[in-house]
Formats: sequence, C-alpha cells, structure tokens
Amino acid sequence: MVRLIAAAAIAMALSLFGTRLLISFLRARGIGQPIREDGPSGHVTKAGTPTMGGLAVVGAAGLGWLVSDLFGGTFTRRGIIIMLTIGLAALVGLIDDGLKVFRARNLGLNKRTKMIGLLVVAVVFVVLVLDQTNVATTLSFTRYDSPGVDLGRLGWSAMAILLILATTNAVNLTDGLDGLAAGSAIFSFAAFVVICFVGFRHEEIYGDHSYLDLGVISAAMLGGCVGFLWWNAAPAQIFMGDTGSLAIGAALATLALGTNTVLLLPVIAGLFVIETLSVILQVGTFRLLGGRRIFRMAPIHHHFELAGWPETTVIIRLWIFAGLCTGLAIGLFYADFLSVPGVLE
Repeated sequence: MVRLIAAAAIAMALSLFGTRLLISFLRARGIGQPIREDGPSGHVTKAGTPTMGGLAVVGAAGLGWLVSDLFGGTFTRRGIIIMLTIGLAALVGLIDDGLKVFRARNLGLNKRTKMIGLLVVAVVFVVLVLDQTNVATTLSFTRYDSPGVDLGRLGWSAMAILLILATTNAVNLTDGLDGLAAGSAIFSFAAFVVICFVGFRHEEIYGDHSYLDLGVISAAMLGGCVGFLWWNAAPAQIFMGDTGSLAIGAALATLALGTNTVLLLPVIAGLFVIETLSVILQVGTFRLLGGRRIFRMAPIHHHFELAGWPETTVIIRLWIFAGLCTGLAIGLFYADFLSVPGVLE
C-alpha cells in the first residue's frame, strides 16, 4: 500500500512542477499547437497553446514508478515491459506532435504511418511479454480463468495487438477538449489501482505475483495525469498532444492485458469507447446514407459543443460518465471476487 501511495504522490508532484517548467520552456520557444480547420470555430482561440505535455505525464509516471521501489516491493518483467511500451507509444506521439509544430499545421504523421508505428509498439509488447513472462493467453474478464477460454499464443497475440491499436486511437480521439482525456484517464487508472491491489493481496486467486508492480504503474500514471490536469484544465495552458494520448492508451491496454481484464476494459474505459463509437457511426452513416450525419460533429464531445453546451459543461458531464463507468467496473470486479469459493468463509 505504501508503495502505491508513494508512486502516485511522487508522480503527481513531478508532473505538477514538471508541466509548469515545460509550459515555460515551450512558450519561450514559441512552440504551440496548430488547430484543425474543420473543428468547432470556438477552438480557433486555442491556436498556439503549448503542446507535447504528455512528456510530463510519462516522465513523472516513469520516475514515480522507479523511485517507489525505495518503499518496498520489486520490479517485475511484466511491469518493465509495460513501462517500455508506454514509453514507445509516447515516442510515436512525440514524433507526430513535433511534425505538427514544426510544419505549423495540424498535420503530423499520416494515418498509415502512425498506425504502422503503433503496430510496431504493439508487436514489441506481445513478443516480449510472451517470451519473458508467464502471461495467461486466455480470454479474460476479471481474472485469467474467467471465462478462461484459451486463445493460444497466436490468438492472444492478435487480440493484444488489436487492443493496443484500438485503445491508443480511442484516447487520441477523446483528447479534443481541455482536460477531457486526462481527467477521464484518472478514473480508469484508479480502477486498475483497485484491481491490482486485490490481485496482489490474493495471488492464489489471480495467479501472478506482478500485480503489485502493475498497481504501482497504475498509481504512477494516475498521479501523472492529476498533476498535468492542474495545467490542462479549461482554459488549458498546455495540451498533452499525441505524446500523452497514445501513451495513456497504451498504458490502459497493456494493464488490461497484464491483469487479465481485457473484457472488463470497455467498461473501465467506457467514455473512450463511446467517443470511438461516435466516430465509427458518423463515418458509417455518412457513407451508407448518402452524406447524412447523425451527429453535428464527431467525436461526440464536439456534437455537444455544437448543440450549445459550454465546453466546461461537456467536460464535467463526460467526466461524470467516466466516473460511473469506473464505479461499475470496480463493482463487477469485486462481485466476481466475492463469487470465488472460499472468499467469504
């Protein structure tokens, strides 16, 4: 428990002060975010806001994870691989953000190149985690044996790659309003802190000794997002950019894979799922219905903006939804835990 609290506190403090230093550094060099021309008109005023704030989140979380070892516990191979994957995803995002800034247009890596980069990251994770750890290759909801359908190494690899690609893109789509992605991610990482703590305390049920280390990563990412949100809350003084959104997406996906909660992840990250579905539905209906749209603009947070909701209202209401998803996910996880024979005896 002490290591979890230490990781969150250290990461939050480092992110809080590190983000402020990053803002000053970027402003002094005139490095700011170009705004997409086809977005809501009210966003034009945000042009030039410093970006790449995800560097502070990932850097603070990484240091929080490392320093927390002084408070007990040990690093695990699974934890090291997950932190490496988060860092590699952040690197892909950093390249994308850098191209946007230096080209002075909201055009970074093209979609194909970005997907190839994320695919490489996902493959690296899969190869390392299968070769270096005892990860269960089952289809899982709350633990490796629930429902416990064995996918085999090939099937699990395909699922893991798709999950990483889907989750990184889902968080990236959600990162369109000040503080929306960071605030929502805090709830999701909180869910993983609870899941990992229970898994650590009941290794005989969850079947692995790495849960404490993964819980520390979750706590560190939570702390990093909290510290960053201080500066990213509306009106944002800095954006996380793809550096942050891709790293957060990779963290959520790999934590789900590492804790055998793949089927629970859509509940944990319910807001990110809804945001992605809104884009899929918008594109699908536009093509199938001859140019008709079901939303004023996608992702859905822009639809609410164009419907007349103030930006802060959209953000807070979607945070509420994200919090409800977290509560439901923890409830489902705990209900399954109580259903294990012998737990209540």
